[in-house]
Amino acid sequence: MKSSRDKRRDKRPQADRSSPPAGRSERPVAPRRNPDTPDTKPAPEPKAAPRVLKRREGALPAERLPVILEVSPNADYALLDSGDGEKLEQYGPYRIVRPEGQAIWQKALPAKEWANVDAVFTGDTDEEGMGRWRFPKTPLGETWPMRHDGIDYLGRFTSFRHVGVFPEQGSHWDHMASLIRNAKRPVKVLNLFGYTGLASLVAARAGAEVTHVDASKKAIGWARENQLMAGLGEKPIRWICEDAMKFAEREERRGNGYDIILFDPPAYGRGPKGEVWQLFEDLPALTDICRSILTPKPLAVVLTAYSIRASFFAIHALMRDTFAGMGGTIESGELIIREKAAGRALSTSLFSRWVAS
Repeated sequence: MKSSRDKRRDKRPQADRSSPPAGRSERPVAPRRNPDTPDTKPAPEPKAAPRVLKRREGALPAERLPVILEVSPNADYALLDSGDGEKLEQYGPYRIVRPEGQAIWQKALPAKEWANVDAVFTGDTDEEGMGRWRFPKTPLGETWPMRHDGIDYLGRFTSFRHVGVFPEQGSHWDHMASLIRNAKRPVKVLNLFGYTGLASLVAARAGAEVTHVDASKKAIGWARENQLMAGLGEKPIRWICEDAMKFAEREERRGNGYDIILFDPPAYGRGPKGEVWQLFEDLPALTDICRSILTPKPLAVVLTAYSIRASFFAIHALMRDTFAGMGGTIESGELIIREKAAGRALSTSLFSRWVAS
């Protein structure tokens, strides 16, 4: 499902993953090109004929909504305060300030608390990489050691304001891990638009065989680095650098199946060969393919959507129609992070998931 997101994914949060200036530009800024150097960027591949979709027959799954999945402050991560279009976060030992378009209220903590930080995303358009961050105290490197629920990984100061993890996804990760452990059998997980791999590591630690797909070579490199950082190098994870739609289509043709599928597509993105992804155009087909590549005894399919102008009812209806005849339950709603200072809830994304039982 958040990449260096030049791939088919912008991975992440709603206000944090939208197009500028309203929210996050989930894309790394492209490096400046020397005008004397030929442009070697591949031309976009012609789009394949659209998948013919037919409404599935059978009873619709049960439904549960709205479901609000909440992440509260903990030792690994805390949303300390928010307001005036910004958020103050604690990642392990570091305090970080980043833009947050949905924080339209007033800050609860005094100005001195907001000034006592280690990194601030400036978004300077004439700078790239670390130049888009300001370090009020000691200059920091690109990466720093972080932890999620006992899994070590590297936080990262990227040029597109993200830090290598989306803490609100922790609710999905915990749910997935419990499904894997309780299955009492081998479980195969497919993580599409996998970004830096935290979901893949959680699944592998719980005992699953994981296939991680992301169209960004840089993101795949980060994910593999996180696997070693977490001490999970012997766990069965396949790292695939490919366009998510193309990979899913190929798995369908080959008859391969998965017990759990996670997909977290961007509103807009490009694959490694210039493939174009438009969420409202392409999501129905990808959702349909995800159903087709489930095993005979599947466990769950989880869809998260960031930065889209829609209600969760839209993706809820899509998922419920797609999984008609499968039984189970469709649960839909929002992922939120609970703020520490004033207890406010910051909504980050919409989600819908089909759970077999």
